Amino acid sequence: MGNRGMEDLIPLVNRLQDAFSSIGQSCNLDLPQIAVVGGQSAGKSSVLENFVGKDFLPRGSGIVTRRPLVLQLISSNTEWAEFLHCKGKKFTDFDEVRQEIEAETDRVTGANKGISPVPINLRVFSPHVLNLTLIDLPGITKVPVGDQPVDIEQQIRDMIMQFISRESCLILAVTPANTDLANSDALKLAKDLDPQGQRTIGVITKLDLMDEGTDARDVLENKLLPLRRGYIGVVNRSQKDIDGKKDIKMALAAERKFFLSHPSYRHLADSMGTPHLQKVLNQQLTNHIRDTLPAFRSKLQSQLLALDKEAEEYRHYRPDDPSRKTKALLQMVQQFSVDFEKRIEGSGDQVDTVELSGGAKINRIFHERFPFELVKMECDEKEMRREISYAIKNIHGIRTGLFTPDMAFEAIVKKQVVKIKEPCIKCIDLVVQELINTVRQCSNKLDSFPTLREETERIVTTHIRDRESKAKEQVLLLIDVQLAYINTNHEDFIGFANAQQRSNQANKKSSAGNQVIRKGWLTINNISIMKGGAKEYWFVLTAESLSWFKDDEEKEKKYMLPLDNLKVRDVEKSFMSSKHMFAIFNTEQRNVFKDSRFLELACDTLEEVDSWRASLLRAGVYPERAVVESDSSGPSENFSMDPQLERKVETIRNLVDSYMAIVNKCIRDLMPKSIMHLMINNVKDFINADLLAQLYSAGDQNSLMDESQEQVQRREEVLRTHHALKEALAIIGDISTSTISTPLPPPVDSSWLQAGQGGSRRSPPPSPTAPRRMSAGQRPAGRGAPLPPSRPGPLGPLNNSADSPQVPSRPNRAPPSIPSRRPPPSPTRQVPP
Repeated sequence: MGNRGMEDLIPLVNRLQDAFSSIGQSCNLDLPQIAVVGGQSAGKSSVLENFVGKDFLPRGSGIVTRRPLVLQLISSNTEWAEFLHCKGKKFTDFDEVRQEIEAETDRVTGANKGISPVPINLRVFSPHVLNLTLIDLPGITKVPVGDQPVDIEQQIRDMIMQFISRESCLILAVTPANTDLANSDALKLAKDLDPQGQRTIGVITKLDLMDEGTDARDVLENKLLPLRRGYIGVVNRSQKDIDGKKDIKMALAAERKFFLSHPSYRHLADSMGTPHLQKVLNQQLTNHIRDTLPAFRSKLQSQLLALDKEAEEYRHYRPDDPSRKTKALLQMVQQFSVDFEKRIEGSGDQVDTVELSGGAKINRIFHERFPFELVKMECDEKEMRREISYAIKNIHGIRTGLFTPDMAFEAIVKKQVVKIKEPCIKCIDLVVQELINTVRQCSNKLDSFPTLREETERIVTTHIRDRESKAKEQVLLLIDVQLAYINTNHEDFIGFANAQQRSNQANKKSSAGNQVIRKGWLTINNISIMKGGAKEYWFVLTAESLSWFKDDEEKEKKYMLPLDNLKVRDVEKSFMSSKHMFAIFNTEQRNVFKDSRFLELACDTLEEVDSWRASLLRAGVYPERAVVESDSSGPSENFSMDPQLERKVETIRNLVDSYMAIVNKCIRDLMPKSIMHLMINNVKDFINADLLAQLYSAGDQNSLMDESQEQVQRREEVLRTHHALKEALAIIGDISTSTISTPLPPPVDSSWLQAGQGGSRRSPPPSPTAPRRMSAGQRPAGRGAPLPPSRPGPLGPLNNSADSPQVPSRPNRAPPSIPSRRPPPSPTRQVPP
């Protein structure tokens, strides 16, 4: 058959398949195979049975092949078969093979025409076969039957695509001769996946069932509907022959006789038939394996290299060795400590690019979230003035006071200081939650030892909770210290004299000025579609205004919005938008932006929204507050119209603002320091110094280091895969690839396949050498034009290679200059569609 130096290649691939199947995986390698594709009842199974020479495949009407059958044909001195799922059991009776295929199919798919992509692996040893590996796939069907799903056609196509889409798979496209070849489902699928025709071999079946006076000679000569690798015709047994138990050897002899005796095929007899198809497939598969072997070896080596280090660790691994367990425990705890510190302090390796975590998130809590919560606790202006007026009146009692009472200032300040407790406690809760999340992330590397991971998380989390209570005690003590003594001699406190000369707004402007608080991109959402819809602008926030520009060069200003009487409110995320939003509005019901009562702004993340809200708070734009109705006082009682009282209220209001600014500044500075000292640094020290001792005292060391079942399976799988890869490379190393091969035929015009895919049944233009040819199933028998000297055929172009079979000479053919003498078709004959 040629390629004698490569005879072991197909058994090599079979050994590789067995090596990988034995470990329950394919090692992600596409092993070269031949997939048999065709419509339902196209004769695929009959072709495979002719290869083996035995009846062993299920037969019947409708869909019979309902699972892929991986058929390995191996040349041997004895004849027997075995299944991969029944390894070790030899089948010498091929009727039992058919029954086993039916039983195994029904076991997975059920007995009522269901399908499954799970393959059945069958190996056949016989002296009558050449080494081949084929995959028999379910026939393409259109209409569901039985309990098949309505999308059965799509399911079968997807299953076929799963096999033939691999570049290492040859496609055997089987089409009956008594159908229109241009509409062949098998050729259409092959064309979709192999547009250059480098992997497709055409097989024409049922040549003996064509209408009298018609033949498929032009197709078999690769003239009418050309394929790069050409076509091979076969004649299978009829249903009557099968029912009558006609011997396959007799059927092959009858097939040979048919080709030798048929006037249209006798000149092709030596390149037609099942034995020739078997030789061609053997040669093509061998060449295909040879071509893919270098890349195949490279892929094996890369996978082996990736597993070498891990396999070396596992090879000398003894799970019950006490010294190994002690060493592993020390390493795990040390690694946990290093990972925790890196996540808190930050490091250059394994940087999370998706979200903030660890120390970065805690930093955001300290400097954005906590100041935001502090400012949120400030009450609005009207409520503050009402409380101050009530405090002044209640202090004077029945008398009318002449001076501003300092006791009113102290009462209001203490009330404001008490409100700070809530955001401080919330800040600690947020930090604790992030520390616990960090512990869980660091313990992911302990997954191999579930008991160790559980104990580590429990011990560290318990310590964090213990430090949480101490931190809260300390923070509440800081608040109590502030309440204990109101220091009106503080250098930053304005005092009574200055307070009487300032208003709240003037104080803001003098202290802030035009200082830029924040810059960044925001999207304005409430722009009408007529004006272009939502647009992104560059925003600049100062203590007095919010401006936006066309871009970050800040040359073209679009708008400037003063911050007077502005507040912020939450906006629910739109169903159609992925952005997070907030809105700015005027408390006096005035338009904020052009004709809009509010300005709706959007950011990509919720963190950006929170950051902008915190920046707006620094500029004096407070969040919207719920309206609280007065319990006992009507609106007329909120403020006295007495000018003297108004001056006192204004003075105390300025004093409170000044003193609370001092307190807030102090708390904002001390909170991160207290949390770092009492919690974060303490937890790091605990993990470094005490975690190992706590683990030892928690229970039995051996039980701590018990592996998870997943880790045991992983270790065994790595060792099996590593062994299989080494074995595969050793197998490949024994093969010599210096051999003669048949070159790939040149490309052909396959535009007819596109015409067939478009639904047209129009035949392509005939060859110049055969002006009156018809498609298969439409041409009367007779003699035709001569064969071109270098046509592509089932074995490729003719060459002088000793291993390339030669097409026999045809002395009965007319010379090129003599026109064809083929008789015209009978006028009474109805041409089949």
